[in-house]
Amino acid sequence: MSENQVLAVIEKHAEELKSLSETNERLGRLSDRTAEILREAGVMKMLQPRRHGGLVSTPREFAEVVMRLGQLDGSTAWVAGVVGVHPWEMAFADPEVQEDIWGEDDNTWIASPYAPTGVLRPVDGGYVFNGRWQFSSGTDHCRWLFLGARLGDAEGTPVNPPVGYHVIIPRSDYTIVPDSWDVVGLRGTGSKDIVVENAFVPANRVLSTLKVLEGELARELGVEDPLFHVPFSAAFPLGITASVVGMAEGGLAEVQEQARKRVRVTGAHAVEDPHLLYSLGEAAAEIHAARAALLENATRLYDRVVAGEEITFQDRAHGRRIQVQAAWRAVGALDQVVARAGGNAMRMSSPVQRFWRDAHMGLTHAIHVTGTVMQASAMTDLGLNVPPGPLRFFI
Repeated sequence: MSENQVLAVIEKHAEELKSLSETNERLGRLSDRTAEILREAGVMKMLQPRRHGGLVSTPREFAEVVMRLGQLDGSTAWVAGVVGVHPWEMAFADPEVQEDIWGEDDNTWIASPYAPTGVLRPVDGGYVFNGRWQFSSGTDHCRWLFLGARLGDAEGTPVNPPVGYHVIIPRSDYTIVPDSWDVVGLRGTGSKDIVVENAFVPANRVLSTLKVLEGELARELGVEDPLFHVPFSAAFPLGITASVVGMAEGGLAEVQEQARKRVRVTGAHAVEDPHLLYSLGEAAAEIHAARAALLENATRLYDRVVAGEEITFQDRAHGRRIQVQAAWRAVGALDQVVARAGGNAMRMSSPVQRFWRDAHMGLTHAIHVTGTVMQASAMTDLGLNVPPGPLRFFI
């Protein structure tokens, strides 16, 4: 199956996926039917290693698929963009762990989150793991997790300076907290809380956060495909931002559709208003520019990896700058047209308000925080040393 075949299945079910958006929101998670379509399309296999049935698509191809889903339903795109990246990181894991996950079913999904709110206490053969995490998107349909953690001492107290890990853990070792996802947007993602209590984690299911961020694990394991040498800070945010840009595209399309039919209280047709038409045209240009910048950025970094070029910290900072700005640019444009769409666009029966809520919820993700990214990028441009800590977070 190729990227075009993935898109073909999505197009085949496009109207159904769109109609399921209300069901997803009502359930507070993706419906079983939505997940079934994503599995049929092979969305989560796009960045999966070939030896486990993966497609090893390019980052651009993955982003384009997520954007198309975003035009149909924000929650579906968000889960695809988040869960779809985890097979990419699993390529760095011990082959035995990969076999544990995909050996019997190569369509097994993996959730996260990466926030280091758990603690690993060293014991013989591995660690004892405890913690609670928020925002595990798509978790109801996943059987494994990546969880962020800090290394603890023999008593389980986090050591200083902090040492971070990504922990791989099966469904039998964690609890999904029901009713822990009650938010204004992306309600259908089911991004619930996770609790782990005294779970034993073998040493081979623990990955160094620093080595993941710096790309060292791929080199140590001898992973050859260029896809898995793209920086984590380019791969992980890509699906999330692509989903937000897709939501902006979907919201704009709905506003355009309503404008064609809308008659104002004065009796004038909305499409006769040159100011509204200017706003629609400007928003379309802005959202397209956000799409183009995100895709060009993903393509450029991937092509440099294919060419065997080194990706520097400055390159990574520039990439994050482009990615973050694309999200804010797209949502800002959506805001401009939604503000001119009339009161009926805010009815709960209107898809406009759902795209608008979902896009704003997506903008609150940590990878869309502008301050540290823009500051770090500017410092690299000026030849200044970026200090360790928050300014280097996810860059």
